[in-house]
Amino acid sequence: MMFSTTAVQAKTKRVEDGSHIQKRNYYPKVKFSTSMGDFVVELNRRKAPMTVNNFLRYADKGMFNKTIFHRVVAEFVVQGGGYTVEGDEKPAFDPIFNESGNGLTNDQYTIAMARQNDPHSAMRQFFFNMSDNPSLNPGRRWGYAVFGDVVEGTDVLDAISQVETGVDEVTGFPEAPLEPVLINSVTILPEE
Repeated sequence: MMFSTTAVQAKTKRVEDGSHIQKRNYYPKVKFSTSMGDFVVELNRRKAPMTVNNFLRYADKGMFNKTIFHRVVAEFVVQGGGYTVEGDEKPAFDPIFNESGNGLTNDQYTIAMARQNDPHSAMRQFFFNMSDNPSLNPGRRWGYAVFGDVVEGTDVLDAISQVETGVDEVTGFPEAPLEPVLINSVTILPEE
């Protein structure tokens, strides 16, 4: 039996949706290095596989590096991953399916996907819940998909959540840190 070159190439082409990254690890960990310190997040691929794969794809390609936390609301959320310090929007992959019905809830120190009004519009922005936020869970409406939680360095997130905020003069964001909080890098940690 003969195979065409095209068929062999198609069969061996690596999928780039993030599923190839630590593909047998249901709980990969990533380290956030920020201008205010470091913290570690354990992702939950068992409950939110598409969301975790999407996040790992951005992290693997270094696409969260040199972004900012552009929205900080004390005792609510710390949001970032989408903009440079100059306020430029970073490129994004296609939106992903909303996995908010996975059983994980928007509790303190969890990470979830930010999105627009369209429930399936999440791309690269994420947020950390800085308190229990049951209003963000699914009910009669789609919720916000939780896909992991902070396992080291919650004190760093606490400090970020308390920075002084206001309207950013360049972007017009209403709850932006007055002194930018930089995400220097998001690194995928080796499997344990």
